[in-house]
Amino acid sequence: MKLKQLEGLLGTIQQFSNPRIELEQYPTGPHIASRMLYTAENSFGDVSNKVVADFGCGCGTLGLAAGLLGAEYVIGVDIDTQSLEIASVNAEDLEVDLDFIQCDIRTLGWRGPIVDTVIMNPPFGTRKKGADMDFLFVALEMASEVVYSLHKTTTREHVKRAALRDHNASSAEVLCELRYDVPQLYKFHKKKEVDIAVDLWRFVPQRKQ
Repeated sequence: MKLKQLEGLLGTIQQFSNPRIELEQYPTGPHIASRMLYTAENSFGDVSNKVVADFGCGCGTLGLAAGLLGAEYVIGVDIDTQSLEIASVNAEDLEVDLDFIQCDIRTLGWRGPIVDTVIMNPPFGTRKKGADMDFLFVALEMASEVVYSLHKTTTREHVKRAALRDHNASSAEVLCELRYDVPQLYKFHKKKEVDIAVDLWRFVPQRKQ
């Protein structure tokens, strides 16, 4: 599938109707999601024929992209029931097979690495300090091969240091810097839309160097 086709399909899906600020729910737009998964597949072969988990899947954008690019099996994990209901509808609309688990990522309870690839757009940690690192820790525990994740560019040195020193990564590489469009979703947002610089990271767990 070509990048433009992937972005077009992702642009048709439903997003949050009542986003929850305490969960830092922001939609992962089709532009950034398509490039994230297209890079994972076409540069590294980390999607097609792989078991893929989308952590904090929200309305399912990243998981759907993985399914459209030929993942063998995709599972979305999110704490929010309403988001999972929207993700399920989106999967039906795009005719992509996705399974879902409703739970807090920190209490997932999987025993060891049971997926090949973890993809995620975690909370940035602006509402709950350290939320982004909680996601990264669990992802590196659960992925047998690789983790792809988005983090604010301003946290680049912190993310790299934490991944290598504290979270069992053998390598942590920024593949590119992207612009994340944050729409005006909450009352405290003063501008109609804000661009935030984010890094697309590729992490390899210690055991898979």
